[in-house]
Amino acid sequence: MKPHVGVIASYDFTREAELRRWFPPGVEHTLTLTGRVPYRDNLELVSRLGSPDLLAEPTRELVEHGARAVAYLCTACTFVGGVAGERALRKAMTDHGAPRALTTSGAVTAALRAVGAHRVAVVHPYQHPVDRRLSAYLEASGFDVVARTPLGLDRVEDVYGVAEQDVLDKVLSGDHPDADAVFVSCTALPTYDAIAPLEERTGKPVISANQATAWALLEAVGEGALGPGQRLVSLPGSVRPPSPL
Repeated sequence: MKPHVGVIASYDFTREAELRRWFPPGVEHTLTLTGRVPYRDNLELVSRLGSPDLLAEPTRELVEHGARAVAYLCTACTFVGGVAGERALRKAMTDHGAPRALTTSGAVTAALRAVGAHRVAVVHPYQHPVDRRLSAYLEASGFDVVARTPLGLDRVEDVYGVAEQDVLDKVLSGDHPDADAVFVSCTALPTYDAIAPLEERTGKPVISANQATAWALLEAVGEGALGPGQRLVSLPGSVRPPSPL
């Protein structure tokens, strides 16, 4: 039987085709979206999407489809509540039947540990104070944030217009000599084809939100992610993310 994984994404997720590129042919996946939420600004949006109650129905749907592991694919939604908030989201998914559960933010910290990172440069699309919540989450998880580079977007919705070249340029300008890894935050950003050339240019691991989530989700069912030239997915098979709740 083919392993089956489930993905819950925020209602505005547009990168499913890119996400699938990390999945090997032998893995089935089902993606479902959260319901829409009203918001006035970036913080209210991700805070509402970070509510554990939002995951009940999507989790049950994915479990009914046979998912052996479920991921909540959203970065800011899963770090905005801090380490305790991320843990509560995983618990909500397991409480509603997910055999294994993980979040993007939890997957990112697992990925950073797997590549041996301690000091991280971050590239992100967020507005204040969401960017500070990201730094606080990473620092509470044991990392030093040595640089924080915004994409400079005026509106939340502008993230959908960011091109891969924009990501490349911002990572190269946002890298820091003290950083031993770069994290590109936000599942709305195109990163699959940018990671390998960025790692070659910077000489260090580059972790993206979608990459880390796919890697951790596949590892949860004993499979490896695809990503030619990407350091994270090229790690020895003995490297595994921490077991979820």
